[in-house]
Amino acid sequence: MSTIDQQFVEYIVTSLVEHPDDVVVDRIVDEKGVLLTLTVNPEDLGRVIGRRGATAQSLRTMLRALGMKNSARYNLKIVNNDQPDDQREDTTPAEPVDDTAQSDDVADESVDNSADETVENDQESDDNQSDFAKKSRQELAELDDLDI
Repeated sequence: MSTIDQQFVEYIVTSLVEHPDDVVVDRIVDEKGVLLTLTVNPEDLGRVIGRRGATAQSLRTMLRALGMKNSARYNLKIVNNDQPDDQREDTTPAEPVDDTAQSDDVADESVDNSADETVENDQESDDNQSDFAKKSRQELAELDDLDI
């Protein structure tokens, strides 16, 4: 049996999405209030959230108004079910990889210098920032010297 708050969220979201049959609203009551968990089709997730979260924020605002009427505090959680747990790729290797097992006789000719370049670029940007900071401090000091 769904409550008025579940029906409210479900009605609004089903009118927004392309797959209304996939809309599921779960309700959990705890010490913080009522938590409504919204699950939609992964293709419709962007529609429910909206640009910069505007649609989701509007939905939460309407829930807050409903909460005023029912003397309850509502929280809305939108679940990203893009990849279910059983379909996610396992990123951990099956066996630990031992990089130190290479022999000393074999020379690795493909040396990665990108880390060295990154360090040099960071130092150059630090120098540029410090020059900019010095120049800015000097200009501020000159402005402080002015009697206005």
